[in-house]
Amino acid sequence: MHSAARQLPSSRLGGEGRNTLMLGLFGANCSGGRSLTTVPERWSADWDETLALAQMADAAGIDFLLPIGRWKGYGGATDWQGTSFETITWATGLLASTQRITVFGTVHVPLFHPISAAKMMVTADHVGHGRFGLNIVAGWNEDEFAMFGVQQKDHTARYEQADEWIESVKRVWSEDDFDYDGRYYHFEGVRVKPKPYGGTRPVIMNAGASGDGQSFAIRNCDAYFTGVRMSAFDEQTGVMTPAIEPAREYVDAVRAKAAAIGRDVGIFTRAEVTCRPTQREAADYYRYWVEEMADWDAIDHQMKISRGMTPDMPGYAERRKQHLHGFPIVGDPDRVATMLATLSHTGFDGVGISLVNYLDELPYVRDEVLPRLERLGLRTPS
Repeated sequence: MHSAARQLPSSRLGGEGRNTLMLGLFGANCSGGRSLTTVPERWSADWDETLALAQMADAAGIDFLLPIGRWKGYGGATDWQGTSFETITWATGLLASTQRITVFGTVHVPLFHPISAAKMMVTADHVGHGRFGLNIVAGWNEDEFAMFGVQQKDHTARYEQADEWIESVKRVWSEDDFDYDGRYYHFEGVRVKPKPYGGTRPVIMNAGASGDGQSFAIRNCDAYFTGVRMSAFDEQTGVMTPAIEPAREYVDAVRAKAAAIGRDVGIFTRAEVTCRPTQREAADYYRYWVEEMADWDAIDHQMKISRGMTPDMPGYAERRKQHLHGFPIVGDPDRVATMLATLSHTGFDGVGISLVNYLDELPYVRDEVLPRLERLGLRTPS
């Protein structure tokens, strides 16, 4: 069990040591957020709503905003995530209008030249006085890459390129007048100013799920973003049970791998939160948005491109249902706070939460869930 807030290495996220469990909002730059639903109140992700959300989250003491790097939607009735803002520009605008919150940009390695990306991110970092964060993505979505005329590399080569990319960016942020001669990048006489704000660099995060991705994050990043599996889900009550022991073992194993090479990484996860005054209200709304109003065509398309699965394959219906549910936290404020505390006690440093409509639902989470986490000793008042 955590007894004090961890301070992430070489980063500024959580640097004040305020919160044992850091909380962020995940996916608010995309239409639909992370909710594959057709409900009319689903998140639109237009600029005015996003700005209002960022300012509300900032005032509430939310620690970070983490966007999804998305270039093309998934089709279906809603073209899920089809409307989205480019994330470095998005972050720069939000950093100019907030005071404390860390805002990440999610950057696809094959689509951004490291020198131009490094300068774009430094610009955002200065706008936010040191509150920009980088979420680096090796890439997987062939639909999007085809738009750019970029050929997807095999899995190992993606992370070899990502190694060179992040090494180049870090050198741009810290050195002048250097040459670089790698397999994927070749530079001469690199000199880029200014450097990141305040003499320290942005926090770097990665969410690679494979062994190569995990190893990349441990070698190069300050924070590793990973999922949690659930062991049981009761559709009548809307209560799910996370697979706590496997998650704890996984977190411990990641920390041990990092320690073996002299590194320490923060470990973050995600959760889709449905919080209402009573358990029954939360469960009813969850069933409504996630099943009765699901965007099934968008779900099928995402499963095809992300997992290579089609409806004619054995076990498709069950895998589709698991894909639909993700990692839900469904309940009244006591239940939601307890589940978030469980993730903290399992070893996670932070959780990126998503909501069906972030701006409508965050006030209730702020007023009811955050005080409970404060009373549990996991967060301090904003």
